[in-house]
Amino acid sequence: MPVAQDLGAVQDCTEQPLSRLEVLTEHIPQEWIEVAATLADKATIRRRRLPSDMVLWLVVGMAFFRGEPIVEVARRLNICAEGLANEVLLAKSGLSQARQRLGDQPVAWLFQQCASVWGYERYPQDDWHGLQVFAVDGALFRTPETEQLRAHFGSGNTPSDRQTPYPVLRLVALMNARSHVIANAAISPYRKGEIPLARDFVDAIPDHSVTLLDKGFFSADLLLSLQDGAKNRHWLIPERKGTVRTEIERYGAGDCLVQMKVSPQARKKNPLLPEYWQVRSVTYEIEGKEKTVFTSLPASQFSTEQVATLYHERWEIELGFRDIKCSMQENALTLRSKTVDLVYQELWGLLLAYNVVRREASQAAVAHKRAPSEVSFKFACQHIASHLVVMAGAVSPSHTPRRLEELRGSIGVLFITKRPRPARPRAVKMSKTRYPVDRNAAPLK
Repeated sequence: MPVAQDLGAVQDCTEQPLSRLEVLTEHIPQEWIEVAATLADKATIRRRRLPSDMVLWLVVGMAFFRGEPIVEVARRLNICAEGLANEVLLAKSGLSQARQRLGDQPVAWLFQQCASVWGYERYPQDDWHGLQVFAVDGALFRTPETEQLRAHFGSGNTPSDRQTPYPVLRLVALMNARSHVIANAAISPYRKGEIPLARDFVDAIPDHSVTLLDKGFFSADLLLSLQDGAKNRHWLIPERKGTVRTEIERYGAGDCLVQMKVSPQARKKNPLLPEYWQVRSVTYEIEGKEKTVFTSLPASQFSTEQVATLYHERWEIELGFRDIKCSMQENALTLRSKTVDLVYQELWGLLLAYNVVRREASQAAVAHKRAPSEVSFKFACQHIASHLVVMAGAVSPSHTPRRLEELRGSIGVLFITKRPRPARPRAVKMSKTRYPVDRNAAPLK
């Protein structure tokens, strides 16, 4: 079923509260919504004008309308428990207090619950030689500059006075490389590394899969835990520069078994690690340069060409992060929230909204017998956001099924046959400063 079911069936909210409708999307079972609403930081007995279930979807709606003030987002989506939304009921202070009452746990729980189902779904032409393909990588998000956010999240070069201009938090995600749905994620302050964050969810990766990782995740503990205790679960990662290895057996040209020593630091943290570990090394040439990747895929089943071609799908997760930052966040420099809990809440809502779009796009792609990755995320997101507004203002619920059918049918025309090359070269959005940040300095005019 398509997105925005409850917003298309807006009725008299006094008799039919939002929590009893098909909230925001029929992708999400009603019982999940009810459980998430009970996790609010501050429970209340009386029925508020903005109860937890509505604020939950306000947070998700913020991701679809990044350029709009939160008050305008609430008005557009008709978020209100007492009839049609208006300026009195949707005061800015009231929305802020409602978000604070909700906290970040309901949104985080709902994202994890949805991701654990949507991220592992299989679609036609989804498998790679019988294996599901996943990718793991990290991304950074900036927050507004406040003392509270700086103290909690930190930033680059924090051991000294040299700091990045804004506080930074870290996201590490596990993405289905074919549907681009995020299957799991972890968020933390900048100071926590990517490997510890990834270690929290690698055990949830299903059997009969292969996970593509960036070289920053090169860790014997992480990679061995990914393949151990699982059935036909593999990984693929580029060789890290300066790696000391010894060839044990040669399978063919550019294909061999190598042995490496596990570092004493890693064995100290995990005494169960062996002194040495063996991996398959595949070397191939691309654009005149040699590239080497390590993998647990057996040489008896997967050729050098197959392994080399597969690794390039790791960039699918980079495209997913681009969709979040560019299409949904509209290249905004920072998140909009200004307290620690609301920053976490906003980012979890952003990930949930991203997954809603990706899953709806995947469903539409299947209906048109196309691959989910062929749907243009930018136009699908804009298309769904526009339908949210139209459906939120619908007077008669009888119009909802027709609008939903039109939504999925119209998404089907948003396929891309070739990914365009960037119109301009890649550039750093904001460079790191070499000097201490003076928070009392006058702004530049």
